[in-house]
Amino acid sequence: MKDEESGNRLGSYLRARRELVSPAQAGLPPGGNRRVPGLRREEVALLAGISPDYYLRLERGRDKNPSPQVLESLARVLQLDDVERTYLLGLAAGRPRAPRRKRPEHVPARVHELLAHLEIPAFVEGRAFDVLASNPMAVALSPRLRPGQNRLRSLLLDPEEQAFHQDWAKATADFIAALRTTIGDDTDDPRFVELVGELALSSQRFRTLWARHDVRSLDGGTITVHHPVVGELRLHRDKLPIGDVILVVYYPDKDSDSDEKLRLLAALSHTESAGTAHGRPADDPLPKTP
Repeated sequence: MKDEESGNRLGSYLRARRELVSPAQAGLPPGGNRRVPGLRREEVALLAGISPDYYLRLERGRDKNPSPQVLESLARVLQLDDVERTYLLGLAAGRPRAPRRKRPEHVPARVHELLAHLEIPAFVEGRAFDVLASNPMAVALSPRLRPGQNRLRSLLLDPEEQAFHQDWAKATADFIAALRTTIGDDTDDPRFVELVGELALSSQRFRTLWARHDVRSLDGGTITVHHPVVGELRLHRDKLPIGDVILVVYYPDKDSDSDEKLRLLAALSHTESAGTAHGRPADDPLPKTP
């Protein structure tokens, strides 16, 4: 979290975002012999209606309290969407930060009961994508959804999880942008510091995407995964906040091919559980379908 530690998160974000906007996207002629990717500082200032000197002070952290009007103009020039614009506005200094109590993330007993009754893959995750609880169908879908795993670490570092996702590049971009959104101004949270530090050391993909400063919400959506036993599955994802944690469920369209495959996976998982109860080792793989 080098940019967060420097205390110039606003400047780091502005610099990262202007490097992603081409002159053509901003309605400017491309010109020749450009030494920087994206827009120059003076071009951003011109388009935002502020002086180049003032924009330079913002990017270098010498002025940390721009007006909302300036931030709105910069959001327009940098072509930020609603989530990115909200994030930019939240980076402005001079806003009181409410003290936070660092409490362990806790899964209520009723949620464990709910997980046990759900017949679709379901699990509970924390703010840093730690898996806190899961049901048997979630583990049958992916062993990386066992409690104690971290979804982002698995996605970046586990080859089986990489092969599991049809669009791994999009999944990693979405997860990392969602992590930055979740962190917000809570940059001193020990769990976030630990996870970002670990992934920055171990994953080039993480370092590249983290430097972009993308922010995104990762709520509902549809994904396609490749299960090693039942094959391709197209699943919808919903995230439901429960207190300080999130309940995540995956489900197919009713009576679809993926619905049939998920039912097969449930039957195989039940067979495996019964076999384990009768003495077959718990780590024996599920039998592969013909």
